[in-house]
Amino acid sequence: MQRKIITTADGSKTIQIEDWNEQYHSVHGAIQEANHVYIKHGLLFFSSEILAQQESEISILEIGFGTGLNALLTQLKAEEINLKVNYVGIEAFPISSEELEQLNYAVELQVPSDKLNQLHSCSWEEEHEISEAFKLKKQQQLFKDISAENKFDVIYFDAFGARVQPELWTEEIFKIMYKALKQNGVLTTYAAIGKVRRTLIALGFEVERLDGPPGKRHMLRAVKR
Repeated sequence: MQRKIITTADGSKTIQIEDWNEQYHSVHGAIQEANHVYIKHGLLFFSSEILAQQESEISILEIGFGTGLNALLTQLKAEEINLKVNYVGIEAFPISSEELEQLNYAVELQVPSDKLNQLHSCSWEEEHEISEAFKLKKQQQLFKDISAENKFDVIYFDAFGARVQPELWTEEIFKIMYKALKQNGVLTTYAAIGKVRRTLIALGFEVERLDGPPGKRHMLRAVKR
């Protein structure tokens, strides 16, 4: 499939799959979307509770490591608020080195250029201590093959949209997510379609429909109660 790098509305770049007319991040702003959906309503929502309890370590599962933007933003925020994050990124089809070179997240975020490169250059299937606050393990596998149970505090569900990959938004996949979360764990996603919301509720999640990022009316956050 044809892929190209495009610039989104906030100046940050993303990858577009032309055959699907689908992007790795929102055309209305890649960094804005990631910060709103995953950092604000995922990481910070959950960590505000544990930091209040004098705990300082959480585990995050990302469904769709992709460009590494969500991981980079999580690392930066963890270092800022003195939180230790164990991060697992699942990706079946890693981006190419040529695509990575064209992504401008370090420039837009005003951080050293090697920050993003380090996340991509570390080996797969092994845990790496990127900094005192951030450990990363990348796993190259399909989402349906995830077997973790009661392991993660937060899931960033950032798969391609149901319009182009409906098989990633099924009851089967969300059962795997439910099993992977610890009690009171949080799943956050940019999606807000009724079918996904109803599926999450049927599986036992407590679901909120929240204001979406720029260009999107709503998003979903689900808590395993």
